[in-house]
Amino acid sequence: MTAPASDARFPWRQVVVAAFLPTILFSIGEGAILPIIPIVAHQQGAGLAGAGLIAAMIVIGELIGDIPAGALVARIGERSAMIGASALSMIGVLAAVLAPNPWVLGIGILLIGVATAVFALARHAFMTSFVPPVYRARALSTLGGTFRLGYLIGPFITAAVIQATGVAVYAFWIHLVACLAAIIVLIVLHDPADIVSQRPRAGELEAIEEGRGLFRTIVANRGVLFTLGTGSALVAALRSSRQVILPLWAVSIGIPEARTALIIGAAAALDFALFYAGGWIMDRFGRLWTAVPSMIGLGAAHLILGFTHDVPNAETWFIVVAGLLSLSNGIGAGILMTLGADLADPAHPAQFLGAWRFTNDTGAAVAPLIIAGVTAVAGLPVAAAAMGVLGLIGAADLRIFVPRYSKRR
Repeated sequence: MTAPASDARFPWRQVVVAAFLPTILFSIGEGAILPIIPIVAHQQGAGLAGAGLIAAMIVIGELIGDIPAGALVARIGERSAMIGASALSMIGVLAAVLAPNPWVLGIGILLIGVATAVFALARHAFMTSFVPPVYRARALSTLGGTFRLGYLIGPFITAAVIQATGVAVYAFWIHLVACLAAIIVLIVLHDPADIVSQRPRAGELEAIEEGRGLFRTIVANRGVLFTLGTGSALVAALRSSRQVILPLWAVSIGIPEARTALIIGAAAALDFALFYAGGWIMDRFGRLWTAVPSMIGLGAAHLILGFTHDVPNAETWFIVVAGLLSLSNGIGAGILMTLGADLADPAHPAQFLGAWRFTNDTGAAVAPLIIAGVTAVAGLPVAAAAMGVLGLIGAADLRIFVPRYSKRR
């Protein structure tokens, strides 16, 4: 695979639609179901802790999906991998819609998470290989922004569906339609990798896969993955916590389902509005200028949430914290993908990015489990406060290790 094109030769206009539109469609579907997974689980008889565990299945699925994703993308290419991931996600949606109990619902959500991992790594690998380094953070922040756009649009569609039907589980059909649309777009439009450069020959792919398996890559890069990777895992943990704890909090304080989707969707609008600013700051001033403030904000917002469960105006505090979480997350848009791209070999990044995403998704998968466990033992407010403390620890880790490992610190 050739090195990234220079900014003068990179065909932005030809690539941008094919690169981002499928991701927007896929993320609209995912954004539609994220706010209602705990609600549907609770309606099927799971308690708050059980609903949190089922919501965690999507990030556990992403963690599992990271294991084969790098080799899969290297072997069959980004577009084929995304088509397969979309099809697998549709199977997961059907399992969730037809689930007779919380266990089957959890399996369906797990499959959606596996599909999400493959889909996201495929597009991440393309951006790492072909986008000129001078624009890397902005390009990857824009990729993160496409996911945020889906998380913005999806909850509003869900709110409309619930308002019209009164049935939360119908939101899963939104994801099925979105995945089908993504498949159609991927088939109809040109593969952006073919526009930019030729792919590696089959022999090169075999050599890459033979010597760079996921766990071997983790061992070879254990220094950076254990140190900076810990901070990045905590970033992913706080982001994952935000997606789980807000719907659980709304259930706990009695906010109706449609209003919950509207509040989360409005907060996502703020998140989306900031994605390009975060990338510009990273390219102009360095990675630290978004990584550390983002983590401080995420940690502080969780701490605030932990102390506002039983106050008289709990719903107002919920709205404020949802906005603060989105502000903090929006400033940090693309930071994990950008750091991974900084560290990966641009010629064949998929295997390292698989290891990097596996490390990050470990944090994302563990966070909902922590929330479920602490909620079962000590209550939801204590779980929120615990995640807030982890956020501040993550900010300290990034402050120490980003300058050590990233040349564009």
